[in-house]
Amino acid sequence: MIGTRMTAIGSYVPEKKLTNFDLEEMVETTNDWIVQRTGIHERRIARSDEFTSDLCVAAVEDLMRRYNKTVEDVDMIIVATSTPDFPYPSVASIIQNRLKIKQAGAIDLGAACAGFVYGLHTANSLIRSGLHKKVLVIGAETLSKVTDYTDRSTCILFGDAASAVLVEKDEGAEDFIGFHLGSDGSGAQHVYQTSLANKVNDVELIDTKYLVQNGREVFKWVVRKVPKSIEQLLEKAEATLDEVDWFIPHSANLRLIEPICEKIGHPIEKTLYSLEKFGNTSAATIPLALDLGIRNGKVQNGDKALLYGFGSGLVHAGQLLKINFDEEVNTPRPL
Repeated sequence: MIGTRMTAIGSYVPEKKLTNFDLEEMVETTNDWIVQRTGIHERRIARSDEFTSDLCVAAVEDLMRRYNKTVEDVDMIIVATSTPDFPYPSVASIIQNRLKIKQAGAIDLGAACAGFVYGLHTANSLIRSGLHKKVLVIGAETLSKVTDYTDRSTCILFGDAASAVLVEKDEGAEDFIGFHLGSDGSGAQHVYQTSLANKVNDVELIDTKYLVQNGREVFKWVVRKVPKSIEQLLEKAEATLDEVDWFIPHSANLRLIEPICEKIGHPIEKTLYSLEKFGNTSAATIPLALDLGIRNGKVQNGDKALLYGFGSGLVHAGQLLKINFDEEVNTPRPL
């Protein structure tokens, strides 16, 4: 049987911090208000000359240094992002060139905050089909470049980050245990950024270069949809929540994660999120939370993790995994 395993992970965040106290000077808000409603204390912001591809390359370099890995033999690059450097060429193609990967397919994957989980699912499928052996999956965003810093409802949420994993062929491995995918396009107008079109579902959109979000509608959809979808995932995988060591949902907002945990009956203490210091980094939140768990010694090989992403589309994706990374050769640099 062809098996699939995540063998290494790496992350990068920009140096610049944007704290809640900084935001107090920019919009009508307070640190206490932000923390009470989101759980976020600060986020990282890319430089004006720093783009998603730059964050991706730095995350892969972190992966290579920590695990003594090479990527020249990667045969597919998947980048999950909503903030590519360009509409085209893809971020994946830019990375392929900068990392000198000679023979690899390269695609960007657009599934918003569920993008990394979709990327893992795609990588697992490509390897198990027998067509690929080594896939680089990256979740990365520079959301600060599409955030309106006069809109206090959105600017308090978003930050920039990148995390990368290597997914490799491993005979007999059964690390990818179960998955669940879904979409509800009837809610597409609730999170968007206009481009060639400015209407969806017969709804006129605000024509702006910035991200637009109806937080109230997204909250209701997530709390209603995600717990039921997790139940379906576990049922299909013939697994129970008691077997899950770590729940890693998309780090959109702590006040959104809490009711999900309550509905599925999973303790918040066994839930990993990356939002406190890094905000909502969309496709990067889940792998960043996983990496933080590894860095602080919480996540150990042999643990089972339930990843669940959800976001614009409205799209969602879950993956039940056994954690089984190679041994780190070098200590991770602080984020």
